[in-house]
Amino acid sequence: MPQIRTFLLVYLLLLPFSNTYFALAKTPTKAEISASVKLSAKYLYSDNFEKSLETARLNLHYASIIKDNYLIAASYNIIAANFDELSEFEKAIFFYKKGLSYAIKTDNNKIKNWINNNLGNVYCFEKKQYQYGIRYYKKALEYSQKSADTSQIVFTKLNIAWAYFDNNQFNEGFPYLKYINKFHTKYGDESTIVALNMLNGMYYSHIEENNKAESYFLNAIKLGNKGNEKSDLSYSHQEYSKFLLKKGNYKKAYENLEHYNKISDEIYNDKLLKKTNVAGINLQLDEYKREIDKIETEKDLQYQSLRKSRIIVTLFIMILLILLLLIYSLYENNNFKKRANHDLTIANEELLIAKNRAEEASSAKTQFVSTISHELRTPLYGVVGITNMLLDEHKELANSPHLSSLKFSARYLLSLVNDILQINKIEENRIVLESLAFNIFDEIDMVKNSLSFISQNHNNKIKIIIDRKIPEYLIGDKLRLAQILMNLISNALKFTKNGEVIVSATLVKVEGQSHYIEFKISDNGVGIATVDQEKIFEKFVQVGRKDNDYQGTGLGLAIVKRLLELFKSEIFLESQVGIGTTFYFTIAFDYDPRRTSEIINNIKVDLSAGQIFKILVVEDNKINQTVTKKIIEKNNCSCFLVDDGYQALDILSKDVFDVILMDINMPLIDGFETTRKIRLKGIQTPIIALTAFAIDEICEEAIAVGMNDIIIKPFEPLRLFQVINEQIKKAKNATSIVSDAS
Repeated sequence: MPQIRTFLLVYLLLLPFSNTYFALAKTPTKAEISASVKLSAKYLYSDNFEKSLETARLNLHYASIIKDNYLIAASYNIIAANFDELSEFEKAIFFYKKGLSYAIKTDNNKIKNWINNNLGNVYCFEKKQYQYGIRYYKKALEYSQKSADTSQIVFTKLNIAWAYFDNNQFNEGFPYLKYINKFHTKYGDESTIVALNMLNGMYYSHIEENNKAESYFLNAIKLGNKGNEKSDLSYSHQEYSKFLLKKGNYKKAYENLEHYNKISDEIYNDKLLKKTNVAGINLQLDEYKREIDKIETEKDLQYQSLRKSRIIVTLFIMILLILLLLIYSLYENNNFKKRANHDLTIANEELLIAKNRAEEASSAKTQFVSTISHELRTPLYGVVGITNMLLDEHKELANSPHLSSLKFSARYLLSLVNDILQINKIEENRIVLESLAFNIFDEIDMVKNSLSFISQNHNNKIKIIIDRKIPEYLIGDKLRLAQILMNLISNALKFTKNGEVIVSATLVKVEGQSHYIEFKISDNGVGIATVDQEKIFEKFVQVGRKDNDYQGTGLGLAIVKRLLELFKSEIFLESQVGIGTTFYFTIAFDYDPRRTSEIINNIKVDLSAGQIFKILVVEDNKINQTVTKKIIEKNNCSCFLVDDGYQALDILSKDVFDVILMDINMPLIDGFETTRKIRLKGIQTPIIALTAFAIDEICEEAIAVGMNDIIIKPFEPLRLFQVINEQIKKAKNATSIVSDAS
């Protein structure tokens, strides 16, 4: 058995121990038994198997008397280790499992780790039953991770890697080898350095990086000759011989095989000199004797009970026992209730604390989302507004694909920001899909133009294939579709260089008005490994990412999956590493010519009716002032700007306006307090909140202070003037009713 797999008794041997060897008539104390356990481990470490087994047998006897599960498990572990060293593997397995059954009853993760590791050694490298052995190794790894013992984690992962490699499962073993290479210098043991170099040689030989493989093998042999790890040295010669044979260097392969045989013979001869069976046989007899003693004890109790056969005495004893049992039961039940109530009280207190913490965390998250949402929507309002201004002031740019792409990207970014910041809303399916008329080719072409920078940067071409059977206009949520396509196509472009991305839309079936369109996004980029294909749709997951490549949040595909669930669809992928990837999904859109015409005819309706309104804008952001003023003046209305609430109060005391557009988040005095002061002055001018906050965050307070409506930035100018007209009309109607009543 490889030297690396020496039994996990190091912890015991590092502790101080006495030469206590029980010659006492009375039962020794726990401390004395513990010292004797360490002594039996010392005997094993010095190859004095007979003494080790004899001491361990007494330790087991006394540990059983005091019912100490840890000491029982430790004693069985040492007994099994003796048989393991003597090549009595079936006996070793039997006693390891006995020890494990007691170790599980303790809270000590180290003893559980040791015994599971030892069982893994026997099954993998003696019985060649790798499935069982690796299962025990992984259990040992769990316990070492629970106790945060990094050195033991490194040791166990080395065993797992070796077991996988020995069974020709290099892909499964490589992650463990990678971990060991990273942490061995800091947490590893010098006794394992030979084995580590050998395992690296085996792996690089497997992937045919021959120079690295040979270097590791030679280093393993060099270190093995310097140290005392004969077993590891022999295996290094053996694996190096296999490597040389594969390369065709038969002479050196034969020389290393001879070294392996010579060292193996030395190890085998040493083991023959050590073997002894006397103490082991006595140990087994002692096990059988304990079982017989139990039976004899039970017989004695039955015999003593039969001697008390008089009916009156028996009835008296039974009644007395029943009464005592009832009293004891009531007493224990009362104690149990007290303990249960105490535990329940503590659990309730802990639950209340956890609930309060969860509520605080949820509140903090909500506040964070609200703040980020506001901070992102505010500059986006400026981007959208200035883009519209450029298109209005420079008619020659009306057909510019760059400005169109900028405007589309800003609107898409706004939608994406909303979805990312409210990902919980997506997961709870609280997003409602819209019904808008759209042209599939136009939407895909818009996405293509928006991604032209990424395409040019990676020297890629985007090819669009649209099925001619698809109607010109369909009805559905075009913004969500664009968001899905944007994520998938941008991913394809990022992971492809000097290649081609093909976007296709095919009509696959028609059911009534529902037209099922299959979308495919294919690339000839790096591809996705099979093991990664399931997890790429999880949040914040990025696979195959290098330090300077494939930048992103890791949310794109997670959002795509959830948006497709809103469409009652799902996404599929086909991919091969180095060849490329294809994502495909099917969405059903409605086709209704009559309804499509209605939607298109109602897209733009000018409700301003040529009226000129006098509008006061209370806004502290200079860019937003410029954008809002431009929108208002374009619609033939007069605009007056003030920077804060105090200026608004001052100008309202001198002048009259048709409507007030009020920002919420302002310095000195916010929009809510400003509105409250305006209403206290008796001014009934309609006040419309023009804010980057979400409606559900401010709606209740806005109504309470006297605001008439809310518009979220960025907004469509048409929407703004719809609300302005509506509020002014309501204000005039209210004034007429008051006049008539007078």
